[in-house]
Amino acid sequence: MKLEFHGHDQRYVVEQSLMNLFPGELPVYEPVQPGEDTWAIVSCREDDRFHVTVELSWKGRAVPFSYGCPLAGTDFDREGQRRHAIAVCFYLAAREFLGAPPPWGILTGVRPDKPATWLLEEGKTPAEAARMLEEDYFVTPARAALAAETASAAAKAAGNLGPRDIAVYIGIPFCPTRCAYCSFVSQSVERSFALVPPYVDALEAELRAGGEMVRNLGLRVRAMYMGGGTPTTLSPGQMDRVLRVFAESFDLTSCGEITVEAGRPDTITAEKLAVLRDRGVTRVSVNPQTMEEEVLRAIGRHHTAGDIEAAMALAADCGFEHVNMDLIAGLPGDTPEGFRRSLDRCLAFGTDNLTVHTLALKKGSRLLEEGLSVPGPEAVSEMLDYAAPALRAAGYGPYYLYRQKYMSGSFENTGWTRPGGECLYNIYIMSELCSILSFGAGGSTKMVEPGTNHILRAFNPKYPKEYGERPEKWQANQQAFAAFYRRLGGAAGG
Repeated sequence: MKLEFHGHDQRYVVEQSLMNLFPGELPVYEPVQPGEDTWAIVSCREDDRFHVTVELSWKGRAVPFSYGCPLAGTDFDREGQRRHAIAVCFYLAAREFLGAPPPWGILTGVRPDKPATWLLEEGKTPAEAARMLEEDYFVTPARAALAAETASAAAKAAGNLGPRDIAVYIGIPFCPTRCAYCSFVSQSVERSFALVPPYVDALEAELRAGGEMVRNLGLRVRAMYMGGGTPTTLSPGQMDRVLRVFAESFDLTSCGEITVEAGRPDTITAEKLAVLRDRGVTRVSVNPQTMEEEVLRAIGRHHTAGDIEAAMALAADCGFEHVNMDLIAGLPGDTPEGFRRSLDRCLAFGTDNLTVHTLALKKGSRLLEEGLSVPGPEAVSEMLDYAAPALRAAGYGPYYLYRQKYMSGSFENTGWTRPGGECLYNIYIMSELCSILSFGAGGSTKMVEPGTNHILRAFNPKYPKEYGERPEKWQANQQAFAAFYRRLGGAAGG
């Protein structure tokens, strides 16, 4: 779609609105020519108010719409009000061409419950926050209520955090095979088995250095999450070594949860689960994504639904305090009926956590490269519309959510839990409540200044080989992390 601006250069907000409302359309910054049928002209002017006009043409039909709002507060506040006004005006013009309204209205970004969080911080009730999401952001009632619930869970978790509390992430970027929908930087062990031992060596060095830094800074680790990839791709001995080094390097007195994504059922054995249990792991994930045999084959999984059931039985025998399962709505070859069967089978296990993802069409995934057929937005909507009431009826409630780019139907990923089963790490990272110190290839360290929107990031090398060969990169990241907390100051452990 051609985009033409007058009186402003708010490219980001217009581009995000365009991709949200017209999936597949890409911005083209060229003057609109007579006879062209798909374009938008966005004009702004300012006096005592901010005025926006959007002229939008879609397949030959043109619609104009105008919107205005007062500006108040600091320069930062006023800039946010301008962006909001442009997004509102673009949406109101675009809805003339839309079928069903997008579930999240004008909200774009990873955290659609962020406005609800702000409203709760201002003293609004969850019901008031939900209503304002509907009125100010055009969120559908069901998604507005969902956002208010997850924002409430974040507020509760935030109340138990101190200014020097952090979480730790350990990345294991290896998988037995690569799933069709995956674009994560992970190596198939089938091809790169030789990379694993040196990777574990490098990871130990980084963990020991990071642990010493954290102790010297007087920081408290409140949660650890080991993800990937598939961490249980490691051998029992390698897994034991990583968890032992973590426990030796950090003071875990205040660490209430240690989570490991066991993930792929074809990597789970009784011996590995025994290592996790003996090393104090409190939560494991067994992630089938689907229980439909044909869909498992379509996404490149080399295991069956029966293997998933066997893995869940092993986890139950080990007696983990919490177990999570993941499902994805919208996988190739799936149907609403198949998704319902998968969800019902997962509920029958009685696990206290269940995460329902929406398929994201990620660049670099085999799904896109090979053009695999996937269910349309209407079918995905039907899957999610079944999931929410079924989970609520089984005693689960939503406690965190997030979105990704190119998600089918512009829906969301939602974590559901029975009371007391929340994975605090998921809340911390999605609601940006505390710093996340990351270890391993592809690790993204997030430095969060408490009580502000000030966040800094530092990234480890993406690939396992590069990570092992360039320790100076993670060393620099740890130095940046230490400098961040020295600038903040404050009492150690407070």
